[in-house]
Amino acid sequence: MTSPSVIYSIEMGRLVFLFASSLLLMVAATTVSAAIVEHSFKVQNLTVNRLCNRHVITAANGRLPGPSIRAREGDTLIIHVFNKSPYNLTIHWHGIHQMLSAWADGPDMITQCPIRPGNKYTYKFKIIKQEGTFWWHSHTSTLRATLYGAIIIRPRAGSSYPFPKPYREVPILLGEWWNGNVVDMANQALAHGTGPNISDAYTINGWPGDLYPCSQNQMYKLKVKQGKTYLLRITNAAVDNNLFYKIANHKMIVVAVDARYTNPYVTDVLVVASGQTIDVLLTADQPIGSYYMAARAYASAAGLEFDSTTTRGVIVYEGAPSWTSRTPLMPVLPAFNDTPTAHKFSTSLTALVGGPHWEPVPLKVDHKMFVTIGMALDVCPSNTTCQGPPVGAKLSASMNNVSFVPPSSLSLLQAFFFNVRGVYTTDFPVKPPVQFDYTNPSINGDLPLLFAPKGIRITKLKFNSTVEMVMQNTVIIGAENHPMHLHGFDFHVLAQGFGNFNPATDTLKYNLFNPQIRHTIGVPVGGWAVIRFVANNPGVWFMHCHFDGHLPIGLATAFVVENGPTPETTLPPPPVDLPQC
Repeated sequence: MTSPSVIYSIEMGRLVFLFASSLLLMVAATTVSAAIVEHSFKVQNLTVNRLCNRHVITAANGRLPGPSIRAREGDTLIIHVFNKSPYNLTIHWHGIHQMLSAWADGPDMITQCPIRPGNKYTYKFKIIKQEGTFWWHSHTSTLRATLYGAIIIRPRAGSSYPFPKPYREVPILLGEWWNGNVVDMANQALAHGTGPNISDAYTINGWPGDLYPCSQNQMYKLKVKQGKTYLLRITNAAVDNNLFYKIANHKMIVVAVDARYTNPYVTDVLVVASGQTIDVLLTADQPIGSYYMAARAYASAAGLEFDSTTTRGVIVYEGAPSWTSRTPLMPVLPAFNDTPTAHKFSTSLTALVGGPHWEPVPLKVDHKMFVTIGMALDVCPSNTTCQGPPVGAKLSASMNNVSFVPPSSLSLLQAFFFNVRGVYTTDFPVKPPVQFDYTNPSINGDLPLLFAPKGIRITKLKFNSTVEMVMQNTVIIGAENHPMHLHGFDFHVLAQGFGNFNPATDTLKYNLFNPQIRHTIGVPVGGWAVIRFVANNPGVWFMHCHFDGHLPIGLATAFVVENGPTPETTLPPPPVDLPQC
């Protein structure tokens, strides 16, 4: 169990931090200069052995996961990406705001055209008022199944964490594995109008663990010293699944989510939506021995097939007898569909008011949106055999009955910057075109309601305006927890709930004091979530479901944020080596 002294020291450390933070930041700002952190990613084919077979994957620098990037707040990152793979690709720096550097954000055809095979592109951006756990991944097709890695941003030199310094920091990347070519499988699913292929395994830091065939020696191992406290930087890099995560006989203290500090929250289970990061303090306070860490799916969609396997790694205490490594203790994971546990965790987190980079909730709202999110259908093209539900249609997805399709000849950001007309329209609806009982399964009998037209209809925002969005999950084709990710900004999560959002009663539940701040939110299955953010970053910013199976079929939209009134609030021109379509 977690030592009471650890929790006490966290609270005391927070008080000391809040008392001294202003002085420390002033000293740091005047005495420390930011650094330039430079990396080269060579993306190419890599042959690996997994689950009894040799597979060719797409990877960076011959590694799975790819290289970690470590920097400090205020540093400038320069990453040269050489595409030696057979696929078009882009790289997204997940969670980084890209303040005035939208050209480096990375989503394919949103902020750039892809890097063609044999070409390169240099991403350059500054880390401004952000610190914590981020990650990078491909933002083209399903390449991010193997093309991803950690980004660790520490406080500026002279600054500190708002909790006691851990003995060691450990990145934990939870991934997903397929026995096959992920690009070919995704293309086949799109062509036939079906859902994505079910994965064959989950992974921890690239290793499946000993529950899978031929994987007894392919398991992540973390060695710890009894009595020491470790900062686990956990990322859900899985392509199509939210995950439960536990460590046998150990409590964890959540101290940050999506690189935003939280009030300490003690738990024995984490729920990590696809794309989210969670920082926890783990104290090695158990008897010397070996303990499994394990992760498996939180599968909220009733009746939908999913990967029901479990990945696990092992924590081994220093001095543990060798026999304990053969019989580690195994945690009891929640049931796959344990929505109450998932909801309790997701709604129990609160922001660390006054902590580093904390921002109060903006109270004046300029742009209100009520947006339905969920699955849909698309008409099967002539001379094509479609296998989506129902047979003869293609599986699709939409937001407010608009199924997003990216442009093909010019990125949205280029169209915005150069004022090219005809690429997109700014008439994304602020409410559903048809109101209905969003969470009543009987709506699936209303066939016309299930089809969503394709389009590039997005939202135009004035610089520094405040947006409030109610995201209402629907049960069209089936209800599911959708992890929605916003590029370019973090948002306050004001409230979450089940059923249809009721403005008369649910607005009374808004937390306007210390709501958690995130860039990715798992909208409850058959429910809703309310977010609020300030559009203070000019450019074009993508918002989408972080399940790769749902993104290419339309569960996305975008925001165009106008330039501000000064040169310091105006998007600069694109870099000269920006890839062309």
